[in-house]
Formats: sequence, C-alpha cells, structure tokens
Amino acid sequence: MTPSQLLPLLPAVPLLGAALLVAGGRRLPRFAAEAFGSLVAAATAVLAVVLLLRSSPPLTEWVGGWFPVGGESVGIVLTGDGAGLGMAALVSLLTLAALAYSWRYFDEPPRGHAGSFPALILLFQGGMCGFAVAGDLFDAFVFFELMSVVAYALTGYRIDEAKAVQGALGFALVNSLGAYFMLMGIALLYARTGQLAMAKIGQGLDTAAAGHGPDALVLAGFVLVLTGLLVKAAAVPFQFWLPDAHAVAPTPVCMLLSGVMVELGVYGVWRVYGTVFSGPGGIPAADASRALVVLGVLTAAVGSVMCWYQRHIKRLLAFSTIAHTGLFLIGIGTLKAAADEGTALYILAHAGVKAALFACAGILLDRYGSVDEFALHGRARRLRGTGAVFAVGALALAGLPPFGTGLGKALSEEAVGGPLTVVYVAASALTGAAVLRVAARVFLGLGPRPREREGEERDEDKTSGSAEEPETGRRLDKVPLTMRTVPVVLLLAALAAGAVPGFAGAVGDAVDEAGTWGVFSTAHWTATGVLLDLLSALLAVAVAGVAVARPGLLAAPGWALPLRRLQSGHVGDYVAWLLVGAALLGALALPGVLGR
Repeated sequence: MTPSQLLPLLPAVPLLGAALLVAGGRRLPRFAAEAFGSLVAAATAVLAVVLLLRSSPPLTEWVGGWFPVGGESVGIVLTGDGAGLGMAALVSLLTLAALAYSWRYFDEPPRGHAGSFPALILLFQGGMCGFAVAGDLFDAFVFFELMSVVAYALTGYRIDEAKAVQGALGFALVNSLGAYFMLMGIALLYARTGQLAMAKIGQGLDTAAAGHGPDALVLAGFVLVLTGLLVKAAAVPFQFWLPDAHAVAPTPVCMLLSGVMVELGVYGVWRVYGTVFSGPGGIPAADASRALVVLGVLTAAVGSVMCWYQRHIKRLLAFSTIAHTGLFLIGIGTLKAAADEGTALYILAHAGVKAALFACAGILLDRYGSVDEFALHGRARRLRGTGAVFAVGALALAGLPPFGTGLGKALSEEAVGGPLTVVYVAASALTGAAVLRVAARVFLGLGPRPREREGEERDEDKTSGSAEEPETGRRLDKVPLTMRTVPVVLLLAALAAGAVPGFAGAVGDAVDEAGTWGVFSTAHWTATGVLLDLLSALLAVAVAGVAVARPGLLAAPGWALPLRRLQSGHVGDYVAWLLVGAALLGALALPGVLGR
C-alpha cells in the first residue's frame, strides 16, 4: 500500500477498535478492555507519526476509488499534509495519555461492560482524526459531529449525577446549534459551486465571482461555517458551554476537550479560510483578519479575567483554555506564515501543559473530594510531586522558556507585533498567575485562608467545587503510579517541543507547506522572544504572590460580577449569545463584501 492509501486507517482503526470493544466488552475483564483500548490508540499514534514523516508532498486519497471525472467529484477525499497529520498525531498521543491516566480510574464501569469507557474514548479519537485529515467540507462536518456526540456522552458519563447530565445537555444543545449553522453554510456553498471538496469549493467561488468578487451568499456561507467551528473552539461569545462541561466531565475527558477538541476548532477555522475563502471569490484578507483578530482579543480578555476570578479549579483551567484560544485566533487571524508557525507550536505545547494540569486537578478531586481552591487551602502539602508539576505547568502556561508554549508564544508575538503583543503577555501572565495562586494555596498552604468569594456576595451557580464526588468512587489513600506519571510525561513533552533543536523548525515547515500564504520562515528562539516570555513568567509570579499574600487587593471588582453572571448555566442565554456572535462575525466581515 502507498502512504496515501493508509490515510483512511487513521479514523478507521480507532472506530474499528471501539466497535470490537462494544461487541466484546461484556466478555472481557476490565484489564483486557483497557489494555486493548490503549493498544489501539498507540497503533493509531504510530501510524499518524509514520505518515507525518512521509507527508511531503502532501498525501491525497479518494476513498473507495471515487476519483474526480472531468474535474467533478462526489467521493470522499482525505488530505494528509503536515498540519492535518500533525493534528492527528497530537490527537492520538493525547488519547493514549488519557487512557493511561484512566487505567482503572473509575470505581467501576457500567454494570457488566468493561469496554464502554475505552470504546467511547476511541470513538472520540476516530472522529478527531477523521476531521484532521478530511479534505471535503461535508465529511469534515460529519467527523466533527461524531466527535461531538461522543463528547456529550463522555461529559455526562456519570449519569447518576444531575449536574453531569445538565452540563452534557448544555454542551449538546449549544454545539448542535453550531452544527446546524455549519451545515447550512455548507449547503449554501454547495448550491453555489456544486462541490464539497474544500479546494474545489475555493476554485468554484473564484470562478463564480470572476469580475465582481464575493456576494451576500458567500458572506453567509463564511459566517455560518465559521460560527460552527468557533463554537467548538469556545471563542467569545460562543464559549459558555466549555466551563460548564469541564466542571462535570471526568478528568480524562477534560484532558481531551481542552487539549485537542478546542484546538481542532481553531485548526478548522485556519483550514477552511485558507482553502475555501482566501481566494478572490472569498472573503477579502483584511476583513477575515479583522473578524478573527477582534474575536481573538475578546476571547483572550474575557477568558483571562474569568480565569482569575474562579475558585473551582477545573473551571479555572477551562477559562484558561478559552483565553489561549483567543491567542490562537489572533495568530491565525493575522494571515502570516510566521504567525501560523508560532500558533501551531503553541497549540502542540499547550495541549501537553493543559492536559497535565487537568490530570493534577483530577488527583486533588480523587484524593480530597474537592476542587475548591478555598476548601483545599493547605490540605495537599503531602502531594509534593503533584504540587511541583502543577506549579511548573503554571509557569509553562505563562510562557516560561524553554517550554514549547514559550517558543510558540514568542514566535506569534513577533509575527503579530504592535499592541497585540501586549495581549499575549497579559493573557499568558494572568492565566499562569491564577494557576500559580492555586498551587501556592493548595499545595503549600501559603497566605491567609481565603474567605467566601474573598468578601464578595456568594453566587447561586454552585460552582465553588467544594461539593464534588471523587471519580474513583471513594477517596484515594494513595495516588496510583499511572495518575502521577502521565502529567510528568506530558510536561516533559511540552518542554521538548521548545527545547529540542530542530523540532520547531520541522513544525514550521509542515505548517508552511500546508498553508496558502506562499511564504516560508524559520522558527527559532530570539532574544526578544525570550525577554517577553520571561516578562510574562515574572508577571505571573508577582501577581500570584500579591494575590496569596494580600487577597483583598486583587478581589473581584464590581464590574467583574456581571461578567461572571453571564455564565448563567441557562441554555437559552447561551443560544442568544450564539446568535449575537454570528451577527458580530458577519458585521466584522461585511465591509469587504459591501465594497465590491
């Protein structure tokens, strides 16, 4: 078989593995089911890495031999370039990490079916891998929705808990509406071009718009498709589902939601704009850049502020993910090759760091039955190793060199330049400071014991994290080796992304070859980048220190309370904001269409 003929195996192997686990899970002991799931995830990861090493020039496979005839196609096309295969490799490696972390993690699987949880995880992996290499828009939508449906089930996996079901329903309803938006956009583009392959749609738009540029139908398609992707990416104002889902989802699922699912939304925006809408018949570069950068700045700002004012540790980490999604959107929104390189490396390293931090939060939950920063004050002093990982992860989140997050951030800052650099420094420093504050209070017991909301009125949303049940069924007396090892390995991988010579350059080459800007640049550390990263890390340490020593100085001001109350938990509110976001995206992209 040629390398391109192996592309369908990336989604097929985990989907087949899931089917086998579903069929035989009732007969398998738990050890065998979990071992088989890990083996399938590892095999898919190896396949993705092997194909990635052979992806130049990019691989293309028309599934089932349905090749285009006379330039027209109805078949499913898979595209294996550096960016897509890199995302598939990241998905598979992080899936393997989540399965290793969850080894005998839950108290018991559903009665008599040991294969249910690993089967759902493999379905999740298959959907994500399929989306990463999909070359036509409709099948990208199908894979993304497969991934989403499984994510709903995983979020509400503890179905006996009302809040888990509520979080999963909110997640499902908001993301399903985003999916309907995306499907309507695909229908409009198909009506205009008669094509579903992304490259063919782009060519069809250019041909149809020859001489007069894009029209309202193209704008509507752009807004609808990107709205669906931005909902998955949890960009403001589509972000409300993410903290609610993270608060109730099992920890291994949180590792995947924040580590790869949200990033796949950003990847989808980059892929769809670059392939479908970047030509003369699409959305002008200036308008697309304005839309993505404005949404990115809003996302980074709201995510950072909300991250700082959380006491529920898993929700705090979720808002940190939202803040960094904003930075990723700014990077791809500048439409520069160097910014794409930096964002790709930033995403890779952020996945490892964020998954490691969620793994540490899971240890706290299963050891002490709480993820409330206030209630855990000083209680985790004995977990010195976990505390060290959590603190180092916080510094990596702030961009400390030589972590890959620091190098990705530095490359992005240099590419975007100007005032946007301040956004990168501020967002990374504030999110890193919030995590450092938790580490100082929970693992070291530093500072006075915080009061309820540090003097503020108590919210009615019950999001403190103090009334949680351990996911292991009972509190752990001793943390298993797998739960302690996985976050260390993930942090080391994030460190290697920035420290291993040549790795950043290889990532940059893969992204440049897959991109459409026709410019290649070199990814490496610079003195300015190192200084900005050190500034972010020092700011994070300073702000965290002030918050721990004098909590009243950085308590939530009055203007922050309405912002926090927007996270109401009511699906109707979230749907209203989804419509607002779609309208905002259209307004930001409209001037270029009107100008034609």
